[in-house]
Amino acid sequence: MILEYNLQFFAEGQGGEKTEPATEKKKKDAREEGQVAKSKEIENAFSLLALFLILKFWVGTLGGNLVGLFGRVYDGIPEYIKNYEGFVNETDMINLFAQMLIRIIIFMAPVLIIAFLVSFVCDVAQVGWHPTTKPLMPKLSKLNPLKGFKKIFSKQAVVELLKSLLKIAVVLIMAYTYLRKNADGLFLLYDMSLNSGIAATGNLVINLGIRTAVAYLIVAFADYAYQRWKHNDDLKMTKQEVKDEYKQQEGDPQIKGKIRQRMREVSQRRMMQNLPKADVVITNPTHYAVALMYDADKYAAPIVIAKGEDYLAAKIKEVARANDVEIVENKPLARMLYANVEIGEVVPPELYQAVAEVLAFVYHLKGRA
Repeated sequence: MILEYNLQFFAEGQGGEKTEPATEKKKKDAREEGQVAKSKEIENAFSLLALFLILKFWVGTLGGNLVGLFGRVYDGIPEYIKNYEGFVNETDMINLFAQMLIRIIIFMAPVLIIAFLVSFVCDVAQVGWHPTTKPLMPKLSKLNPLKGFKKIFSKQAVVELLKSLLKIAVVLIMAYTYLRKNADGLFLLYDMSLNSGIAATGNLVINLGIRTAVAYLIVAFADYAYQRWKHNDDLKMTKQEVKDEYKQQEGDPQIKGKIRQRMREVSQRRMMQNLPKADVVITNPTHYAVALMYDADKYAAPIVIAKGEDYLAAKIKEVARANDVEIVENKPLARMLYANVEIGEVVPPELYQAVAEVLAFVYHLKGRA
C-alpha cells in the first residue's frame, strides 16, 4: 500500500521556512503596530540606580523637610481646636491636610521628575521617538485563551523564568557579599543612638542598592541584546513573502515587463514614422544604425531621430532604402552616436566635425547646398 504525502505540510507557514531578513517595509509596519526591540529590564535597572542615587544625595534634605513639616503641623494643631472640649473643625482639618499634602508633593517633585526622565530617556534610547496609538487599540485576539495557554509553555516563558532567576541570584549574591564585607559595622548598631543607627542602616541599604543596580545593568544590557535578536528573528520572512511584498510595492515583474515592452514597441513605431524625415543613416554597417536629421531653422545641430542595433538596425536601413534616405557606413561615428546620443537629442559638439563631413557628402550626392 502506497501512501501519498505532500511535503508542503512540513514547511513553516506559507512559502516555506522564514530565512530572509525583514525588509524595511516589514520593519516599518511592525513599528507602527508597536512591535519594537525593547527591554523592560533597561528601564528597571536605570530606575533602580536613579532611586538609590537620589536617596544617597537627597534623602537627608528630604527627611529634614518632612520632619520639619511634621513638627509645624503638630505644633499648629492647637490653633485648630475651637473649644475646650478638644473638638476640631472638619473644614480646618481638611485644609490642614491639603496643605501638608501639597508640601509633600513639592518635596517629592525632584524625585518624581527624575524618575519620569529616566523612564523616558530609556525608552527613546532603545526605540527612538515614534509615538503610535495602535498598541492601545483593543484586539479580540488578545482575549483568546488558547493563545494565552500556549504562552505559558512557550520559549519566551522559559526565557522570562531564567531571567527572573538570574535577577534573584544577582540580588542575593550582591547582598551576601556586601553584608559579609560590612558585618563588623552591623554589630556596632547596638552601641549607637537611634538617629545614628537609622543613618548607618540607611547608608548601608543605599550602598547595597547602588551596587545591586549596577550589577542589574549587566543583566539588562544582556536582555536588550536578546530582545533585539528575538525581534529581528520574529520579523524574518519567507522567500515567498519577500516576493509578494515586492509585487505589492513595485508591481508584478511580468506585468511591468509587458508594459516596458509595449512602451518600446510604441517608441519604435514612432521612430519608424519619423525615419523618412532623416537626412542620413550612419551604420556600423551590420550592428548599429543611427538616423540624423538637420533643420537649421529649428536646431543648432543635427538631431538623432532613430537608432538601433542588430535586428532594429536592419529595420532602420530597410525603411531608409524604401524612403530614399542615404545610408553611409562609418563604424566609429555610428558607435559613438549610438552610445552617447539618445533619440531626440542633438549631436554633441565633439562630433560636429565628423557629422558635418557625412552630411556634406550626402548633400553633395543629392545636389543640395
